[in-house]
Amino acid sequence: MPMIAFEDARKRLKTRLAELDHRLVDIEHDLDEAKPADFEEAASDRESDEMLEELGSVGLLEVRMIEAALKRLDDGTYGVCVSCGEPISVERLEAVPHTPLCKTCAGAGKH
Repeated sequence: MPMIAFEDARKRLKTRLAELDHRLVDIEHDLDEAKPADFEEAASDRESDEMLEELGSVGLLEVRMIEAALKRLDDGTYGVCVSCGEPISVERLEAVPHTPLCKTCAGAGKH
């Protein structure tokens, strides 16, 4: 993978990280809001909170994966499958820039 692709990947990863950070701050703010006293509204809010917590968990996982990808960029191992050591296709990295696995290992469920 040419150096310019590495810098493009770094830029895309950092942009996505900033988006996720902003979204997670919004989720935290929404979860911290005062809850209504009305039972039906409170039940509805609990459901909303559960959904927000799930979105937050998914977002945190993606943040960790992006941070790991940025570390691989720094280490010079970006674009190499962490499972089998084979190169990850450019197409796969363009689709999922934070992926640590090649298509074969991802399909096999290896970690």
